[in-house]
Amino acid sequence: AATPACRKRFWGVSGGEGAGKSVIAAKAWLGRWVDDMASNPGVGDGNGPPLIYWLVGEDYSQVTEEFRFIVLDLEEICGADKIKSTPYVERGHITLKLPGERQERLRIEAKSAGDPSKLTRQRPHGILHCEPGQSTVETYERLNGRVAGVRGWLGLVGTLEGSVGWYPQLLQAWSGGHGENQSFELPTWTNTFYYPGGRQDPEILRLERESTDSYFMERIAGKVVPPKGLVITEFRADLHVKDVQFDPDYPVYMAEDPGYGAHSAHSLLVYQNIDHQLRVFDELYYRQLVTQEIIRLAQKRIWWKYVRQLVSDPHYKDQHHATHSVSDIWRTEAGIEAEGERVRILPGIERLRTYFKPDPLTGAPGIVISPSCKGLLSELGASLDPFNGRSFHPWKWKEARDGTIIGVEPMDEYNHSCKALIYSIVYNFGYVHQSEGKVIKVTRRNGQSEKGYYTQDGRFPRA
Repeated sequence: AATPACRKRFWGVSGGEGAGKSVIAAKAWLGRWVDDMASNPGVGDGNGPPLIYWLVGEDYSQVTEEFRFIVLDLEEICGADKIKSTPYVERGHITLKLPGERQERLRIEAKSAGDPSKLTRQRPHGILHCEPGQSTVETYERLNGRVAGVRGWLGLVGTLEGSVGWYPQLLQAWSGGHGENQSFELPTWTNTFYYPGGRQDPEILRLERESTDSYFMERIAGKVVPPKGLVITEFRADLHVKDVQFDPDYPVYMAEDPGYGAHSAHSLLVYQNIDHQLRVFDELYYRQLVTQEIIRLAQKRIWWKYVRQLVSDPHYKDQHHATHSVSDIWRTEAGIEAEGERVRILPGIERLRTYFKPDPLTGAPGIVISPSCKGLLSELGASLDPFNGRSFHPWKWKEARDGTIIGVEPMDEYNHSCKALIYSIVYNFGYVHQSEGKVIKVTRRNGQSEKGYYTQDGRFPRA
């Protein structure tokens, strides 16, 4: 009941099955429309341009109910003769135009996140993202960018598809209601039409008895159950995923893990150090490609000629395994020396985690990641496995059958981009504690720089 009254720009609802999420979403939109008419003079008044809204789902079936409920509400408020809606939802729209007015007051368009080209051009005043747990973090970032220009709002409404992925992380981060963000839980039993006894309804109690705790909490109570065993627990989709782009004024750093081992992938992360923040803007993440092929792909990128450094897996870069070492291949094929030294895994993980923590003064994290880096985001638990597109495979600690963490080291799988970052960060910036590593001679977060390569602020010197 609190959701339609929420006036924060970014809000999310995790709903239980049959809780009435579509009705809540439609009522929330209705309240926002009234607010938007008041806060946008000259827009949506029948004389100026219309107020524009999007209903977005991974496919059009996920916005069908919201589309239908909004049409019914508008017809009841404004009169059925004033509302025009397409009989279909796919690429469908809803408009409102009153007699004698030159322009439409309102236009609502159904969009599919499965067709990213349709999520461009316009800047809607508000977006309802339906079942966001089935979409990618890249879709969220795109929608977030669409509402930025007009200070629009973004509402996320859906069922939890398991408490891993960017959507549950976002809801958890927003649960405190800080700033412009707020999340809500909508348990199944709030729909008293189906469950007149509410929380104590016999059918709800039966589901509680016969379901696993995690299923009941997520699919019925609508609660985010924090996943156990994640190695990088500090990652937050709303804080660390940003549309960062290559900047030719700054040097480029490459971090590599060739990916030997179980569930292997060859990862090459590419980042820049700008304003004491590591900005990971590109990634090569492949299976069954050898180092020479990775180099060929990298050489075609626009940032290639700005490469300052390559840090590779210190265990494999100098080992030959009956053929040329990774270091030899980079030297021969690209004229680049692969750097890197042995890293102790636990201190290395601790060092990486410090970069995900927000600065206590500015609130900015030490690292941000482009949504295009699907391999790294999947290892952090924010995206589906890029190779099968169906399941989550984050980097985790070893667990017993009951979920208890066992051992002192994490699983050595689904971690290649994370390990590449660890190698590069430890090599360039050292460990958290000086006793765990060495003093490093290249760029640090305190602004020091290596003479002759770039200036004090990290930029390339201009001619």
